[in-house]
Amino acid sequence: MCLVVLAILCGWIARDLSVTACHDLRDFDPHEVARLETDAWRSYYAHEKLHLFRQMVELFRSEYHMAFWRSCVAAYYAAHAAMIFQPGHNRPEYERALPDLVRLFTLVRRGSETDFPVNEVARLELEWWIVHRERARRPRGALERALATEQAVMYQQPESFFEDHAKARAEAMTVRDTRAAAGSVSEEDWAHIRTLLNRSWISLRASGTAGL
Repeated sequence: MCLVVLAILCGWIARDLSVTACHDLRDFDPHEVARLETDAWRSYYAHEKLHLFRQMVELFRSEYHMAFWRSCVAAYYAAHAAMIFQPGHNRPEYERALPDLVRLFTLVRRGSETDFPVNEVARLELEWWIVHRERARRPRGALERALATEQAVMYQQPESFFEDHAKARAEAMTVRDTRAAAGSVSEEDWAHIRTLLNRSWISLRASGTAGL
C-alpha cells in the first residue's frame, strides 16, 4: 500500500513539474494577491520561514496559476532568495540572491503566454529590493520607478502604464517601514498596507491589458 501511495505521489510531482499549461500574466485575482503579499511581508519581517514558504506557494498558485508542486519549487526559490538577501549589507552580498530569482522567473516564463527576458526581469526584481533597502540614500521616487520598470519589462508595455501600481505598492512599503521604525506595526497599519496593495494589484491587472 505504501509503495502504491509513493508511486502516485511521485507521478503527481513529475506531472506538475513537467507539464506546463500557459496562462495570461494578466489573469489573476488582485484581491487575493494583495492578501497573500501582505501575509508574506508579515512573515518575512518576523523571520517566519515556514509561514513565508506556505504563503509563497499560495501566491504563485493564485498569481501565476502554477500547479502545486511547481509552485512549491518557485516558492523555495523566492523564499531562499529573500533569506539570502535579508542579512546582506552591500551589492555583492545582495547579488547572491540573483541565481534563485533567475530560477524563479524561469518557471514563471515557462507558464506564461507573454514572452519576457527572464534574466532582465530577475535583475530588475533584485534592483527594487536594493533600492528599497537603500531608500534613505536614493532620490525621491526611485522605488516607484524601479517597481514600474520591472513590470514594464515583464508585461512588455510602456513604463508609464504601471505608475499607479508602483506608487501604491511603494507607499505600502513606506507605511510598513515607518511604523516599524517607530516601534511596531499595528493590526490597523497592516490593514492599511493591505488596502494599498489591493489598489496596487488592481491597477497592475488593468495596466497589463492597456494598449492591447
